[in-house]
Amino acid sequence: MKVNWKGVFPAITTQFHADQSLNLEGTARHLETMIAAGIHGVVFLGTVGENTALEYDEKLTILREMKAVVRGRIPMLTGVAEYTTALACRFARDAEKIGLDGLMVLPAMVYKSDERETLTHYRTVAHATGLPIMVYNNPVSYSVDITPEAFARLADEPTLVAIKESSEDVRRVTDLRNIVGNRYVLFSGVDDLVLESVLLGSEGWIGGLVNAFPDENRALWDLAISGQWEAARELYRWYTPLLHLDTKVKLVQYIKLAMQETGLGSEMVRAPRLPLEGAERQEILGIVRRAIATRPTLPAAAHKA
Repeated sequence: MKVNWKGVFPAITTQFHADQSLNLEGTARHLETMIAAGIHGVVFLGTVGENTALEYDEKLTILREMKAVVRGRIPMLTGVAEYTTALACRFARDAEKIGLDGLMVLPAMVYKSDERETLTHYRTVAHATGLPIMVYNNPVSYSVDITPEAFARLADEPTLVAIKESSEDVRRVTDLRNIVGNRYVLFSGVDDLVLESVLLGSEGWIGGLVNAFPDENRALWDLAISGQWEAARELYRWYTPLLHLDTKVKLVQYIKLAMQETGLGSEMVRAPRLPLEGAERQEILGIVRRAIATRPTLPAAAHKA
C-alpha cells in the first residue's frame, strides 16, 4: 500500500475552553493556521492532542468536525491509543467510517506488552480496517519497544506503511534502513533529534513545537531536505531550546503555553493535567520568550520545497 505521507505532520493540540470542555472552534482556527504555514499532513489525538483525556465520543466529534475543516487538502491521521486491542479495533473502524486518511496506532495503553503481544496487537488492528497505519514506537513514554527486527516481522502486513520512531536513539534510523530498507515511510517523532534523523534518512516529522512555531518549523524542514545544512544548523540551534520541551513529561503543558505566548491557542489542558504555575511556569515562559525575542529572519526559500 502506497501513501503520500512525507514532510511535517503536526501532532496537533486539542483546544479546550476554561471549563475544560472541547473548543472545536479554537481547534479549527489552529488547524487553519497550521495549513496556511505549509504543513504536509496532520495527526489528531496523539499524546499532544490529549487522546487519553478524551471521551470516546469526543474523539469522534473532533475527527468529524476537523475533517470538514481539512477538506481533503492534506492527509489527516488520528492517533489510536486505547486500553485494549478490541477497543483499538473499534476506534480504527469508526475513524475509517468518518473518512480519515490513516491511523497512527500506539501499543495498548497501561499494560506493558511483550513483543509477541505487541505484534499481535498491531496485526489485529491492521486486520480490522483498510486504512494505512503508522506504527508509533515510543518506548520512553509507553515502555514498549518495537525493535527494527520486530518491524521486519511485521513487514508482511500491507497496511502497516509507516513508522513514527521516538525511541530517542537516533541510531535506530540507520538500523531500520539496514534491516527493513525502504519498506516503511520513516518519520522522526522526537523534535530535538529531527535534523540528525533527516540526515540519516527520515522522510517525515511528527512535530510538537510546530503548534507554536509553524513557520520556523517548516523553514527548518525545507532547509534540511534540500541539503542546506549550514543554514539548517543555524536555525536548529535557535530552535533547540524550544524543541527540548517536546521530550519532557509535561510536553503538552509546555507546548500549549508556547502556543498561548505566540498567539496561536490557549494553554488550557484537561485534568489530570493542569496549567503550569509558579517557578516552573516562569522557567518555561523564559525559554519561550527568549526564543520569540531572538526569532531569526527566515530564508526566502521557506515554504517552497
